[in-house]
Amino acid sequence: MTDLVELSDEQREIQRMCREFAAKEIRPISLAVDEADVEVPLDVWRKAARLGLTSFMLPAEHGGGGLTDCLTGCIVQEELSFGCAGIGNLITSGGFFAEPVMALGSVAQQQRWLAPLCGDDPPLTALAITEPQSGSDAGSIVTAARRVDGGYVLSGQKAWVSNGGVSKFYVVFATVEPGSGHRGVTAFVVEDDDAGFSCGPPIRKMGQRAIVNAELFLDELFVAEDRRLGDEGQGFVGLMRTFDRSRVTLAASATGLARAALEFATAYANERVQFGKPIAEHQAVAFRLADMAVRVDASRLLTWRAATMLDRGVRATTEAAMAKLHASETAMWCTWAAVQTLGGWGYSREYPVEKWMRDAKLEEIEEGTSDIQRLVIARGLTH
Repeated sequence: MTDLVELSDEQREIQRMCREFAAKEIRPISLAVDEADVEVPLDVWRKAARLGLTSFMLPAEHGGGGLTDCLTGCIVQEELSFGCAGIGNLITSGGFFAEPVMALGSVAQQQRWLAPLCGDDPPLTALAITEPQSGSDAGSIVTAARRVDGGYVLSGQKAWVSNGGVSKFYVVFATVEPGSGHRGVTAFVVEDDDAGFSCGPPIRKMGQRAIVNAELFLDELFVAEDRRLGDEGQGFVGLMRTFDRSRVTLAASATGLARAALEFATAYANERVQFGKPIAEHQAVAFRLADMAVRVDASRLLTWRAATMLDRGVRATTEAAMAKLHASETAMWCTWAAVQTLGGWGYSREYPVEKWMRDAKLEEIEEGTSDIQRLVIARGLTH
């Protein structure tokens, strides 16, 4: 891959650091974090923060690492998710919160909410988009922002908020004009100690348990006008920019997960002997490993293409959807293939591949399901 995309010395160094961190700090605790189910692994979060891995993507002027390009983000995400997709996505979750703040917020707002994320013990943050009745259709948001003297009153409910209930800051998308679709969508920053703010209990999930998800409730919550990001109605534009970038980042995460499955299955197949020879020499297994390798490399190519386009300022909505679709389905297929290669042991909890298969399913759902990605791609082909 690096023959096609020349990486800078800085990118190579952070890639090396993330690879070592994944091997030494993430992989050894991954299964225990999965068993804990709804507990955030704050120790590894703080270790990552001290290395700058939670804030490398934030602007240097606010104390971040200044590596704001999408390609570097993808390099980091793949390496961390090679260790564990859930922990990797947790470590970089501040970038998902920061994206609309950087896209829509003033310099003062960026300093206010991004600078605290750049220390050795930063708070967790979250995006609140999805609602009980709407997932990928952000234009159907019904959480309302009613204008009042000095600001807005927010009322509504959000669902599947990653880091919900454990975050300090939330970017909440609400509508200032109910029934107007995307035209009324506006972004606000809500803090966890605001009157009228509450979260439900953690949702018990199939996989990626390092990130806690919860429902968020806004009960006549007042936010001052300086908590609004951008102008009224600009939230949808900021959200679409966030989706383009986040889908590419998640494609990198899925690629890292698929690569982990490939490497584990390959090592096992070379060691496991059946019928007098390593199972890697049996045609069915060899062909399966070959298919895994092809899919992993194709996912990385699609991901890096979309990231490079975004970094050049080129619109990449279709390419981001292609990367997300292919990489997420590759992660699901490769983790299945790893379980299949290990046979009965793949089905056991003694090895990580069954966990990875559960983790992979989320990649096909979050930030728009595979069906949504196909619709985005089809729309890009016909318009």
